[in-house]
Amino acid sequence: MSKHFFLISFLPAVFYWYLESYYEPKIAAVGGVLLALIEIIFEKICMKHVHSISKANFFLIFFLGTLSFFDNQGIWFKLQPGITGIGIGAFLMFKVLTGKGLLFEMMESLSDPRKMPPLEIMTKFETHTALFFVGYGVFMGLVAFYATTGQWTFFKTIGFYLVSIVFLLIELIWLKVAMRRWFLRKNEEMIKKF
Repeated sequence: MSKHFFLISFLPAVFYWYLESYYEPKIAAVGGVLLALIEIIFEKICMKHVHSISKANFFLIFFLGTLSFFDNQGIWFKLQPGITGIGIGAFLMFKVLTGKGLLFEMMESLSDPRKMPPLEIMTKFETHTALFFVGYGVFMGLVAFYATTGQWTFFKTIGFYLVSIVFLLIELIWLKVAMRRWFLRKNEEMIKKF
C-alpha cells in the first residue's frame, strides 16, 4: 500500500510536466490540480482518512493552480513545493522555539519516557530538520524561477527523496556521535558526584 501511495504522490508533478510540454500552462495547471484531487481521494480510500498536511497541500495546489490558470503562467503552480517546504520548516522551528519540538512530542506520546532520547539532542535534530525543509523550500523556489519544468519535476519528486536520504544519513551519523558524547558527559557527572 505504501508503495502505491509513494508512486501516486509523484503524479501531479509528472502530469503537470507532461501537459506543460505539449499544452499551454493553463491546461497543465488544471491537470495538476485534478491529479492532486485524485491523490486526496486515493488517500481517503486507502488510508481511511486524509492527513491534515495532505489537505493543506491540496488547497495550496488548488490556489496556485487557479492563479496559474487565470494568469496562464506555470510559475504559480511550480511554487507549491517551495512554499510547502518553507511552511513545514517554519512550523517545526516554531514548535522548537516555543517548547518541545513536534517530533519529540510525537515520540513522547508513543513511547516509554525512559526510552526517549534526551530532549537537547532531539531539539537539535528537529532544528536541523526544520532548516533542511526551509533550505529545500528556498531551493525549490529558485528552481521554479530559473530551471526547466523537467528539472523542477525531478527535484519535486525523486530529487527530493534522494536529498532527504543523504540528509538522514548525515543526521544518523550526527545522532550517533551526539548520543555518545551525551552518555560520556552523563557518566562524568555521575563519577564527580561520588
